[in-house]
Amino acid sequence: MRSMSVWRVLGVVGFLVLSAALPGAAANPFPGEKSAWFGFDRYDFPVGGNSALVIAPKVTAPGRPWVWHGEFFGHKPKPDLALLERGFHVVYLAVPDHLGSPAAVRHWETFYSELTNHHAFAAKAALVGLSRGGLYCYNWAAAHPTQVACVYGDAPVCDFRSWPGAFGKGKRSDRDWQLVLEQYGFKSDAEARAYALNPVDNLAPLAAAQIPLLHVFGDADEVVPWDENTGVIAERYPKLGGRITLIRKPGVKHHPHGLDDSTPIVEFIWEHTASAEAKQWFTQRTHAPRATVELPAKPQLNRD
Repeated sequence: MRSMSVWRVLGVVGFLVLSAALPGAAANPFPGEKSAWFGFDRYDFPVGGNSALVIAPKVTAPGRPWVWHGEFFGHKPKPDLALLERGFHVVYLAVPDHLGSPAAVRHWETFYSELTNHHAFAAKAALVGLSRGGLYCYNWAAAHPTQVACVYGDAPVCDFRSWPGAFGKGKRSDRDWQLVLEQYGFKSDAEARAYALNPVDNLAPLAAAQIPLLHVFGDADEVVPWDENTGVIAERYPKLGGRITLIRKPGVKHHPHGLDDSTPIVEFIWEHTASAEAKQWFTQRTHAPRATVELPAKPQLNRD
């Protein structure tokens, strides 16, 4: 009887270990309001006093990989839809007027803890920094480099002196510059301009963690000039030992964002975020679920 009990216990343990390796295991259900987003389940709920959303795949890849948007969730959704079909979750936390400030990073810390501790998300996320979202993603990555798998920047702001400050060639936004002063606690323009932790100046933590970067940009960007943002990152990051891939869009301004064929974006995130188990799992699937989606004809951004 004692031997039987031991084997019964071992069997339960084995089942639990196997279950933990299966997609979607050991994760609490998402709270809040459930709705549909292009055929996938969307959950909206508060986290730390801010509105959060999670889009869940129909089948979750092993390791529960995920994509985290800095700003403008839902704009140019093709990469998200492709990654959802590969078992990724897609998430966003609404702190839109924080511009990647230390307060924004603290809010992200709360959200990260919620997703990893209560919903078993992977320890490292793929970050998507579209326009001003670049400030959020790069500042989070510099503060928490071991929690980042890769960064995809789409015409990203990498220096608030360029935008919204327009102390170079960028387009001035008085409203957003005032937000920079308030959110970062600067007492003057001069103090803000002397700040040493803009993404372009704070790349060493990312390089030390070997975080790969992908930037898609228009070389005629009049709002967030590429040479003051992406160009500086591209010059400095390799010198620190980091890797960056650039996709230039000749003659394109700040809009439109993204790529007509988002395959390079999807493959970059997949390669650097999905675990070996997830890649094997996806390769072996013979009947991957496919969502029928109808993309909006002209997705709009509220602001740059």
